[in-house]
Amino acid sequence: MHWRNGTDYYGLMAILFHWVVAAGVIGLFALGLWMVELTYYDPWYKTSLGWHKAFGVLLFGVMVARLIWRLTNPRPRPHGRWWERRAAEAAHLGLYLLIFAAMVAGYLISTADGSDIDVFGLFSVPATLTGKGQEDIAGEIHEILAWTIIGLASLHALAAVKHAAIDRDGTLRRMLRPGP
Repeated sequence: MHWRNGTDYYGLMAILFHWVVAAGVIGLFALGLWMVELTYYDPWYKTSLGWHKAFGVLLFGVMVARLIWRLTNPRPRPHGRWWERRAAEAAHLGLYLLIFAAMVAGYLISTADGSDIDVFGLFSVPATLTGKGQEDIAGEIHEILAWTIIGLASLHALAAVKHAAIDRDGTLRRMLRPGP
C-alpha cells in the first residue's frame, strides 16, 4: 500500500483526504439544514452552532492540507474522453473554490460581531474583519455556496457511478482502494 499517488492509482493520503472532506461537507450541510430550523431558545441551538463553526474550522485545516498534498503529489492518469477529463478538472477546481469560499463566508458570519470562533475549547480563531450587515450578507452567500457545493458534489458522485457502472474503467475503484 502506498501513501503517495502513482501514475495509475491514488495513494492512501489522497483517498483519506477525499473521503474526510466528503464526509465533512455532507455532515456540515446536514447540520446546517437542521440548525437553521431551531429557535434561539431551543436547547440545541447554541450547541449545534458551536459544532458547525468548530467542525468548519477543522475542515478548513483538512482542506489546506489536502490542497498542499494534491500540489505536491503526481496525479494518476485520468480516464474517459477528452471532454470528460476537462469536465472533471473543472468540477474539482470548482469544488475546491466553492468549499474555500463557503468557509470564508462562514468565518465572516461567525466573527461579524467581533467574537472569536472556539474550536472545542482547544483553540480559538480570532475575529479580524467586522462590519455592518456582514452577518446577513455573508449568511446569504454561505447558503448559496453550500447548496452549490452539494449540487456539484452530486454531479461528481453521479459521474463516479457512471464510470463504475457504464464505463467500468476503474475510476471509482481508484478512490476506494490505494495502489499496490
